[in-house]
Amino acid sequence: MAPQPAKKGEAMRFEGTLTRWNDDRGFGFITPTPAGQDVFVHISAFARDGLRPQLNEALSFEISLNKDGKKQAVRVRRDRPAPVSPTAAPPRARRDIGRESPESRGLPTRIVVFVVACALLAGAYWHFDRRTQRAAAARSEAAAQALEAPQQRAPAAPAQTLTTLYRCDGRQYCSQMTSCSEAKFFLQNCPGTKMDGNGDGVPCEQQWCTHPLAK
Repeated sequence: MAPQPAKKGEAMRFEGTLTRWNDDRGFGFITPTPAGQDVFVHISAFARDGLRPQLNEALSFEISLNKDGKKQAVRVRRDRPAPVSPTAAPPRARRDIGRESPESRGLPTRIVVFVVACALLAGAYWHFDRRTQRAAAARSEAAAQALEAPQQRAPAAPAQTLTTLYRCDGRQYCSQMTSCSEAKFFLQNCPGTKMDGNGDGVPCEQQWCTHPLAK
């Protein structure tokens, strides 16, 4: 190591390049210039200016001994800008890593709102479809009842008339009749009958038409 001339009241300083660095653990090694054994350096030895140490960065430093008696760099200074490493992200980019943008923070909220809106629309459609089905069922039932009502209200077919049950076949006497209604039919429709002896219009009073409600 080629030491720099020390100013009055200052310890001797050395120059070197940061050749190894573990950013997660906060330590690395400086290779002295022009040559020499690598020197351990901790993040606490750098100035607290918000800039992270970078590989191949030119540094000046002082040497002290740790509790184990090993050399380590202290009071490290950056003498000139470090060359840009193609794989190293700029300090600003590294500070931005892990910082969420407002748009990324708002994305889960928008997703939740969208899911809730879809659920509400699905529920509204389900209720509307159920109401539509019930209304259609009610209309179908009403139509069926309307078709059945005329059939229920239709008058019953009239009973067969006496003319379809009996006909004049030459019989004249009550003994030849089988019922009061048949005797009345013959008396009213057939000539020459001899079934109303007292002429009151009620035939066969002794055989068939003895009761006032007889038919």
